[in-house]
Amino acid sequence: MQRPLVTFVLGTRPEAIKLSPLIIAFKASEKVQTRVILTGQHIEMVTQVTNIFNIKEDFNLNLMQHGQSLTFITNSILNGLDAEFSKNKPQFILVQGDTTTAFAGALAAFYKNIPIGHVEAGLRTGSLDNPFPEEANRRLISQISTLHFAPTKNAYLNLINSGINKENIQITGNTVVDALKIIAEKDLKNKCNEIYSGGDYLILLTVHRRENWGENLKNIIIAIKKIVQFHTNISIVLPMHKNKIVRDILKNELGENPKVILTETLPYDQLISVMKKSYFIITDSGGIQEEAPTLAKPVLVIRETTERTESIEAKTSKLIGTNPDNIFKEVSELILNKTKYQKMAKAINPYGDGNSSKRILSHCLNFLKI
Repeated sequence: MQRPLVTFVLGTRPEAIKLSPLIIAFKASEKVQTRVILTGQHIEMVTQVTNIFNIKEDFNLNLMQHGQSLTFITNSILNGLDAEFSKNKPQFILVQGDTTTAFAGALAAFYKNIPIGHVEAGLRTGSLDNPFPEEANRRLISQISTLHFAPTKNAYLNLINSGINKENIQITGNTVVDALKIIAEKDLKNKCNEIYSGGDYLILLTVHRRENWGENLKNIIIAIKKIVQFHTNISIVLPMHKNKIVRDILKNELGENPKVILTETLPYDQLISVMKKSYFIITDSGGIQEEAPTLAKPVLVIRETTERTESIEAKTSKLIGTNPDNIFKEVSELILNKTKYQKMAKAINPYGDGNSSKRILSHCLNFLKI
């Protein structure tokens, strides 16, 4: 009897991080065949991650173009996966999160009548266009998925409230904790020193999301300049996203500031090393909101909304928006108020125990009746 084929579709760095431990678990199983398809939505940023986890793709759509639009990405993935699924039709596909790759991958499978598993299902902000287009993507994926792997109880309840049959939802924890456990077993001692080995308090800052382009980014930069001018014992490491809309203004405004260390996008293991050395983190990243509690690092979220409500409720992170005065106030409080800092650092991680991949594999095998 031929083993059923399970295909993973991924295209961005966050997907690669969160699907890598799951791909490893599936490849270790003798009950299924596994195929890994990259869309090319991101290129270097994805292969940095897959190389760390020793994962080789079976096929790459290589769709990435300079200045690519959401329409171009979606159309290219649909066309590419139509041909892929015709040639190598899986019995099940897995997508992760809320990217355009995840949405188009799920839609391509739906058109071929292929069952879909949605990893990290059920995240919601309640605002359809914030973040854009991610909130719409994840809602749309939920409507056509077969199995929904919710990372938390809140995500489970969001799916129930969306009309999803509870029999098709499993609470699994978040696979990002699995990824962190794998990386934590590696020797990371010198990874941060390649970026920063000074004596100041170190803050990691990441900013890249579409809703923070333009005026919001300018406001964040105003706050950063004020922070490093006022708090002379602080240095900031800022890995720059590949998107020129973000990196050009960061270089122009912060490139000559001795207290701000601009770097290229960091390989995942090096990013984790910097996170471990950081005093706390300022970010608009969803993944870092999940990773930081595992490392006992407080997070200030420079967004107006977040779908990671569990970390807000657990007080491991705080939503502070992009007003420069408010960013300065919140950062200063964490630097100066040790009691507040310790409460955030010692809060319990709400995102799982590192066994999410095993649970998802088990549920998929049950669905496939093997």
